[in-house]
Amino acid sequence: MGAKTGAAALVERIEWPLVIVVVLLAALGLFNLRNASLNSPASFHLAQAVWYMVGLGAITVVTLIHTRFFQRWAYVGFGAVVLLLVAVALFGTELNGSKRWLNFGAFLVQPSELLKLAVIVVTARYFNDRNKEGSYSLRELVVPTGIVLSGVFWVFNQPDLGTSLVILAIFGTMVLFEGVRWQSVVALAVAGVIALPFGYAFGLKEYQRDRVLSFMNLDADTHGQSWQVRQSMIAFGSGRVWGKGHEEGTQVQKGFVPEHENDFIAANWGEERGFVGMLLLLGLYFAFIAAALNVSRKARDRYGVLVGVGVAALFFWHTVVNLGMVTGMLPVVGLTLPMLSYGGSSLLTMMVAIGLLFNVSFHRPSYG
Repeated sequence: MGAKTGAAALVERIEWPLVIVVVLLAALGLFNLRNASLNSPASFHLAQAVWYMVGLGAITVVTLIHTRFFQRWAYVGFGAVVLLLVAVALFGTELNGSKRWLNFGAFLVQPSELLKLAVIVVTARYFNDRNKEGSYSLRELVVPTGIVLSGVFWVFNQPDLGTSLVILAIFGTMVLFEGVRWQSVVALAVAGVIALPFGYAFGLKEYQRDRVLSFMNLDADTHGQSWQVRQSMIAFGSGRVWGKGHEEGTQVQKGFVPEHENDFIAANWGEERGFVGMLLLLGLYFAFIAAALNVSRKARDRYGVLVGVGVAALFFWHTVVNLGMVTGMLPVVGLTLPMLSYGGSSLLTMMVAIGLLFNVSFHRPSYG
């Protein structure tokens, strides 16, 4: 039988399990955001729906551009994002004590979100070009680490500890996937443990140290730093097994959980849907990561493999850190829950990352 042509061939290139999971996450996110903002003057779910439409356009564009374009321009794109981060340091708009945005009048742009994507693409390009067999030594990782740190430096100084750590975690995941000598891993672990107290004392802002202390003792300041996390934990606990039911959450609806439409959006879902609902949500994230790794598995070059791993790492670390902080298991670092938290920059980042997965899958047959 001859090769499929036309529409049938195009349909076959689409990663349908990934499509289904993305649609379910988007629908759940809008539904949950609508419930979380019932008593809010702003209709967050409607604004988020608009961002989803923009994100759908972004996915389409990224999918249709040939993969070799992203490979060829990876370093230029990364450099452009770093320049935007420098512009933030010089001319950025400051909100809530952090200078993270560029103001373009009608909208704000957060270049640190773009850096997550740029790191995935430039790291995939770097290791694809090396095409090394066997594990890397620390000396061989100096160049790619320096490239990534040239961007993370500006994000850390905004200050944005959460995004900095996630970007480093994404890069670290991709490096470990490529292979690192066990001696190097041990040396990095020891160096990290030694550097930890110095980083806490000299690398963190005062409010960041307060968050760490609050995490270590939630009962020390119940009406201050610990308030948000404690109220979120109460919301999760009150949901019990099956949840309080549709629009029946009190902790979120009555305003006890600040930022419940953004970083703490999971508190509303946990309160209304309970433990079973959280299992469903985690199942969807697990299905997404599995679908991303399946795209990686079927890619025909190292670049495509690493892009799939990078996007899987992006969603994994965002999910783990966000759910960890809203349940009191990790310090609060201000990180969104993928596809559920309100916010244009964060949502577009996730949608473009999904577009990169579709790009690798869609153009797979044209690889040499």
